[in-house]
Amino acid sequence: MNKLSVRLVLAFVLVTLVTVSTVALLANMSAATQFQYYLDRRDELEQSEWYGWLVAYYESTGSWNGVSDVFRPSGRFQPKGWFMPFVLADTDGVIVHDVRGKHQGQVLSTPERERAVPVEVNGQTVGLLVPLGPDHRPDMNPFWPIEQAFMNRMNLFLLLAGLLACGLGILLGLAFSRQLTAPLAWLTAATHRIAQGDLSQRVPETGSEEMADLGRAFNRMAADLSEAERLRRNLVADVAHELRTPMSVLQGNLRAILDDVYPLEPAEIASLYDETRILSRLVDDLHELALVEAGQLPLHMQPVDLAGVIQTTVANMAVVAESGEVGLDVDLAAGLPPVQADPDRLAQVLRNLLANALRHTPAGGRVTISAGSSPDEPSLVRIIVTDTGEGIAPEDLPYVFDRFWRADPSRSRDRGGAGLGLTIARQLVEAHGGRITVASEPGQGSRFTFTLPVVESCG
Repeated sequence: MNKLSVRLVLAFVLVTLVTVSTVALLANMSAATQFQYYLDRRDELEQSEWYGWLVAYYESTGSWNGVSDVFRPSGRFQPKGWFMPFVLADTDGVIVHDVRGKHQGQVLSTPERERAVPVEVNGQTVGLLVPLGPDHRPDMNPFWPIEQAFMNRMNLFLLLAGLLACGLGILLGLAFSRQLTAPLAWLTAATHRIAQGDLSQRVPETGSEEMADLGRAFNRMAADLSEAERLRRNLVADVAHELRTPMSVLQGNLRAILDDVYPLEPAEIASLYDETRILSRLVDDLHELALVEAGQLPLHMQPVDLAGVIQTTVANMAVVAESGEVGLDVDLAAGLPPVQADPDRLAQVLRNLLANALRHTPAGGRVTISAGSSPDEPSLVRIIVTDTGEGIAPEDLPYVFDRFWRADPSRSRDRGGAGLGLTIARQLVEAHGGRITVASEPGQGSRFTFTLPVVESCG
């Protein structure tokens, strides 16, 4: 009973029953009223026929003696239609004929005298005619047999019509309920299968507008879950892969030292220490990435002098640029407005982008960082990091900001990149309310662009 389909069917049946019952009641009342009006008019016609016959009978006999005999089935008077019940009394009010057969010889009551119609012959009252009407029949049925048969047939027709309407209501209710609840059944089945780990489930986006929207939302959710699961598995695999290299180096060197293959000298200890630093940096990056993706990384937002942060970061990266024989240029627009940001995290984004650009720019190349107001959105400042490196293939561009992604995995790992810098940069920019994009062509270098909101003026 708690199923939506059952409730819909019951609702259809209830509405049908109420509608049919109301229509049947009104139709029956209207038919009974109109039929009674017809009977009253017919009674008037029949009464006039009887009145004339009674006058003729009294004229021919001079009294009311024997009048009851002529109204018997074998009597002389056979009126058209069904017999109208009446009481006939003489001028003294003594009943000489009563169709009920129980008051003959008694005197009319006062109400009967008031309703009586005088029977006149040659201008003289010779009797009193009291029409009783159908409601005074001995069985108290207001209709005669043929009339009652008509009413019975009409009631039967209304009953059959009601049953037919209820049957159609049930069939339509079942059809509509199945049509309405089918998307819900699909959603329920798909949800159970997703709960069991099958994230490939999708449902048809059909039905009413609300059901189609629900189906689309479900499919988007399932796609997001599937993508999140794919990323989770890739992350676990990538983390295991990234940890395996320094761990293997550590284990191998330590085993060699224990086996007296390598002497325990400062150079060997320094090599082992470098591997532990790689592990520590990787763990820190993963922890930081997890915090920022969960929205739990604390940001100390404040007005920041963007030009000052850029100049400081560039100065810190100058040594790296010089060691790689890469030129590092700065191009800042005049009157650069302050931005709303965490200065430390902003510097981290700049360091990650510059380190990535320097890593992929060969000797003799150049890396340029520029900043200015966004031409499309005056409330944003746009920062661009451009390099003259090898560039990124078009098919690789969608994956640039993914965890542990490398266009050339072996070369990047040798250079010390774990593949998390750009991912962290994107998460930090989005946490500041900005957006980061990349454009690149193979052999033409790459251009990373991100935006930050400017400080709202109080005036």
